[in-house]
Amino acid sequence: MNDVLPDEAEQRLWLEGVVADWFARYGYRHMRTPLLEHTALFRRAIGEATDIVEKEMYTFTDALNNESLTLRPEATASTVRAAIEHSLLYEGPRRLWYLGPMYRHERPQKGRFREFHQFGAEALGFAGPETDAELIVMCAALWKELGLEGIRLELNTIGSSEERARHRADLVRHLESYEAKLDADAKRRLHTNPLRVLDSKNARVQEVVASAPALMGYLGEASLAHFEDLQRLLAAAGVTFTVNAKLVRGLDYYNLTVFEWTSERLGAQGTVCGGGRYDGLFVQLGGKPAPGVGFAAGIERLLALLGDSGRAAPRRQPDAYLLHQGEGTLDYAFTLGEDLRAAGYAVVLHGGGGSFKSQMKKADASGAALALIVGEDELNAAAVSVKPLRDARPQQQVARAALAARLRDFLKGS
Repeated sequence: MNDVLPDEAEQRLWLEGVVADWFARYGYRHMRTPLLEHTALFRRAIGEATDIVEKEMYTFTDALNNESLTLRPEATASTVRAAIEHSLLYEGPRRLWYLGPMYRHERPQKGRFREFHQFGAEALGFAGPETDAELIVMCAALWKELGLEGIRLELNTIGSSEERARHRADLVRHLESYEAKLDADAKRRLHTNPLRVLDSKNARVQEVVASAPALMGYLGEASLAHFEDLQRLLAAAGVTFTVNAKLVRGLDYYNLTVFEWTSERLGAQGTVCGGGRYDGLFVQLGGKPAPGVGFAAGIERLLALLGDSGRAAPRRQPDAYLLHQGEGTLDYAFTLGEDLRAAGYAVVLHGGGGSFKSQMKKADASGAALALIVGEDELNAAAVSVKPLRDARPQQQVARAALAARLRDFLKGS
């Protein structure tokens, strides 16, 4: 877990602003859920046999209420819980988005931290493949807006729970027949979450997986039609993708569509954004049946990609640095600064005293376009001297009463 210092914090604020505007263009509304939830929520939603629940959650007992609580490792379960609790779908489907910290006890490495930040979308109450496609196309539009290249889309369908159950039985039989070749992780998952064996990175396990029965062969007409319609819509939108039959994602609540956006520039932690459909989650959490589909994207990973591409957030520099020296000038400059900020200018008031020469050095280092100088002469004349810092225009004295209006001309270079 890391401190976020000003330079990176400004990058994050800029990215969050871009994301908020991007979501608004697609009709998604912002919501927030607590950092802490009852542990049972994640056990029921994510699945007992997942890495997240088995090894990665920060879980503790609340001594006051003797309740098991968990720092949220992801936000879809919390969003659906809130939708059920507050009857958010009573008046129809909802497009929602969130942003904030998540927590997983993982081994820290590039692009992976124990406190990490995500933004995500949850489209609740929409059953058609057009919503799956919209979410994926949204992501493609964001990568383009951010100037990021080389982010690839992998796509799959894992069908319905009934179709997966039929496939699971045959898959387990296949894996059992090659159990001697499975590593410890695959053996652990064999009877609890065999689908996760399919995306093992172990070469020996991959040899076994290569001859395993393919889930696609167990899908019915409706599931196949959903997937075909999704691919057709993505192709129509010009989104390039690869169908990866081994892609299953690490959360148990998914059905039908699953997808990941990945980049080789992030090393082992190559997933930038991932998501899929979770039509059974409402019932799983005690609500009325309702479809859902969403995604989550990692802010730290996007910032790493932006850094690698040389894209920096546009930093707003101060419009003016306000200097003062002499008896009575501090009060004058202090109220002047407030007047200018109220008029919409970004003004830094010098603190700490010092000569005009030392103050001018700080003004120049601040990045401000103008130095506003208040000495005893300016105080007596109810005026301010304006000195451009980024070009050779001469210093001018301006009446204080006219400064707010005149400052725009100085900033434009006239």
